[in-house]
Amino acid sequence: MSTQDHADVRVRAPGKVNLALTVGRRRPDGYHPLASVFQALSVHEEVSAWHADRLSLTVSGLHAERVPTDGTNLAWRAATALAAATGAEPAARLHIHKGVPVAGGMAGGSADAAATLLALDTLWGTGLSREALAEIGATLGSDVPFALLGQTAVGRGRGDLLTPALSRGEYHWALGLRDRGLSTPEVYAMFDEIVGGAGGEPEADRALMQALRTGDAEAVGRALVNDLQDAALELAPELAETLAVAQDAGALGVIVSGSGPTVAALTRSRQAAAAVAAAMTAAGVADAVLTAVGPVPGARVLQGSSRSGPARSLRGVD
Repeated sequence: MSTQDHADVRVRAPGKVNLALTVGRRRPDGYHPLASVFQALSVHEEVSAWHADRLSLTVSGLHAERVPTDGTNLAWRAATALAAATGAEPAARLHIHKGVPVAGGMAGGSADAAATLLALDTLWGTGLSREALAEIGATLGSDVPFALLGQTAVGRGRGDLLTPALSRGEYHWALGLRDRGLSTPEVYAMFDEIVGGAGGEPEADRALMQALRTGDAEAVGRALVNDLQDAALELAPELAETLAVAQDAGALGVIVSGSGPTVAALTRSRQAAAAVAAAMTAAGVADAVLTAVGPVPGARVLQGSSRSGPARSLRGVD
């Protein structure tokens, strides 16, 4: 929307792909221990914020009609959580412009929350560090801290304990989107039913981490893994054809992103990504396609003065 250009603050935050997602057995608290390697991609959410006398939210862009604009929205929840943590008045006009698929396994809602935390910290002058914002974000969802950090990182625990990963080079992706999303809780429930999870704490794949350190895209493609993929395929069996078409079109590796249903195909170059996207379109195995590059930075202020200082490494585990 054109009024975004005149926002008091505007923040951009990236969607993500899970290069690896290893899932352990469900714990008594209902959560699954995770080891995830995230990469932030050049598909973004933008949150604009204006001073106002109450909290309100509007949405435009990709799948906007499927996004709630009330207290169930993660951006709204981020606003109220930041206000509660800082004593600020929870009043602002927020607008989300979406570029990340809804319910696609790429953490668009988490990007909205991260962008909102940074935007309102700037708008309200609450002056929190990135680490403090991430701690608030972790109460909203396990992917929110990564949307603040960006680049490439290893997530453990519920995925919210982050360690920046050494990564060289650019990675080019073709993304096959589906209009019908998948519910993350349903995917995990199906995972529990058909797989059950490995014992002990999951670990990041050593071959993948080595490939990222050397910038070896072919080795990264071979090492892509998602323990939730079989569960996603059980709920949406048509994704098998999408995976096959992308692989046959020359992708270095193909994976369901997170809990799905977005299919992410790693390719050799920008041109190869466009070719794989065209193949998915021609075969009719995706409702829409995008191309993207990673890794990219986490949430950042595009308009307005940031008071939260430079990005810091978020607390993680070795």
